[in-house]
Amino acid sequence: MNEKTLVKDVMSRPVTIAKSAPITEALDKMLSEGADPLIVTNNGVVTGTISRKAIAETLGSKKTSSLPPTKIHVVNRTDDDFTSVYSDEEAQILIPLLQRYKIVVVLDEEHKPVGKVDATDLLKVMVPEGSIENLMQNPHSINPGERVVHLRRRMIDENSAKFVVTEEGNIVGVVTETDVAKSMKEFRETVGEKHQEQQVRNLYVSDIMTSPALTMDINGDVANAIDLIVSKNISSLPVIKDGKLVGIVSKESLIVAL
Repeated sequence: MNEKTLVKDVMSRPVTIAKSAPITEALDKMLSEGADPLIVTNNGVVTGTISRKAIAETLGSKKTSSLPPTKIHVVNRTDDDFTSVYSDEEAQILIPLLQRYKIVVVLDEEHKPVGKVDATDLLKVMVPEGSIENLMQNPHSINPGERVVHLRRRMIDENSAKFVVTEEGNIVGVVTETDVAKSMKEFRETVGEKHQEQQVRNLYVSDIMTSPALTMDINGDVANAIDLIVSKNISSLPVIKDGKLVGIVSKESLIVAL
């Protein structure tokens, strides 16, 4: 990306949701569009964002257990984890913004959203310098036999959206906030309120994880890691050395390195 590249050259189509929509509709849209977060609007004006993490936390909360998922609305879980720019600004401004915010909303002269830039959009045109070993973060891991309620608590306590599932030192899958959100939505829709507190304890990581897991060798090429993250629309890759988990490379760690 050269200095003359503009925001409009990097941005992609904005994926929006009305603040009055149910969070189940928001989750379905996230999954079908491959977007996270969604831009929340009210009469065309941006009011915030909603993420898969927020939906997972909401659907897994006892505070909302008495409500059908379709009765919980986007406005109740809207965050302000975004900033905005105009399409004719230089794209270099996006680097520090995405190191702080999860999404940058691109506005027109009437302050209506005409595009968005997230980590995936930026990584399509920029590759950070360095090796996988230098860019990777410490991984969070969990056993497949752990209960999903314990996974949710660890996600909150450790501020991690993705856990590598390991058993006897081997990687057997990955589990993310997306998996939790999908499983909680299905659980709430199929299990009656009176039985939820008891039956949710019968939901295990092995029931909701993605397996097998895509991985990247510690000696792999950073550009190849980015290609895999972008093409598969995933947030991160477990890093292995001699077949064992040693780290994780994520969109966030890649953006920080730009």
